[in-house]
Amino acid sequence: MTVRLAGLELANPVIAASGTFGYGVEFEEIVSLERIGGFVTKGISLEPMAGHKPQRIVQTAAGMLNAIGLQNVGVEEFVSRQLPALQRYPKCKVIVNVFGCTVTEYLEVIKRLNQAEGIAAYELNVSCPNVHAGGMAFGADPGSLEYLVSRAKSASTRPVIVKLSPNVTSIAHMAKVAAAAGADAISLVNTFLAMSIDAETRQPRLSNITGGLSGPAIKPIALRMVYESARAVSIPILGMGGIVLPEDAVEFLLAGATAVQVGTASYADPRATERLARGLESWCRIHQVERVASLTGALEIPKQSGLKPEAAPSTE
Repeated sequence: MTVRLAGLELANPVIAASGTFGYGVEFEEIVSLERIGGFVTKGISLEPMAGHKPQRIVQTAAGMLNAIGLQNVGVEEFVSRQLPALQRYPKCKVIVNVFGCTVTEYLEVIKRLNQAEGIAAYELNVSCPNVHAGGMAFGADPGSLEYLVSRAKSASTRPVIVKLSPNVTSIAHMAKVAAAAGADAISLVNTFLAMSIDAETRQPRLSNITGGLSGPAIKPIALRMVYESARAVSIPILGMGGIVLPEDAVEFLLAGATAVQVGTASYADPRATERLARGLESWCRIHQVERVASLTGALEIPKQSGLKPEAAPSTE
């Protein structure tokens, strides 16, 4: 069940997604952290952020709409109070999601995290649709993305994973930009910009008016974007978007992902990540898959489709 991602060895390819697993310590009495491949922390900024006012989460058909606003304790508080508790789980890879409103803020957060122990990699958040500065502003512009990723990679002492925005014209092009700028891996997709309106009050249901759509509703689109990106770049991909069942994870691996992230499912079932890790292992046994890594990019395109076979994506 082990997979290699950007030089890291994961116990299995199931990772808890950023913003859905707190700082990890909140789940240690619910989920056996060493039975999942790892988790990504909430977005960590230079200074503490209070996030948006309620209402911040709205249920939708086959999904969820959120506009949390990257509420977090800030890098200093995270390093001094949250991170030490995670040393008890050396097999569970801790990936820190890094956010800033400016390039300088991103770099300052990375430099502070470089001094801390127990972190496996950074996930550069260039795709959050719920803040008014930073976030998606970097992920939607190729020039800004290239500059930020290159600067972050130069400042980092650890692998840099770039979390791409799906709110772009060509996800494959943005994947190429991130890879060319030095990204060790990419994760996709983040949430889709969306909104919900209360017909009775004639008001938006979210205080921020718009938010990010996630859950099973976005899975087919996310799967297509992972497939396109995997054929555009050779660096590993973490796929996410509506994964609820082990078969969902298998689909993302077949499309080209090396590992998957599970997010919204944890709201309905706090043990979703561990359940999916066990379920994926059972699926592999039943289907006589000796190495889960062999599923990456193993999608079979029928000859009658007329599509040309392409090189398999990286599993490293």
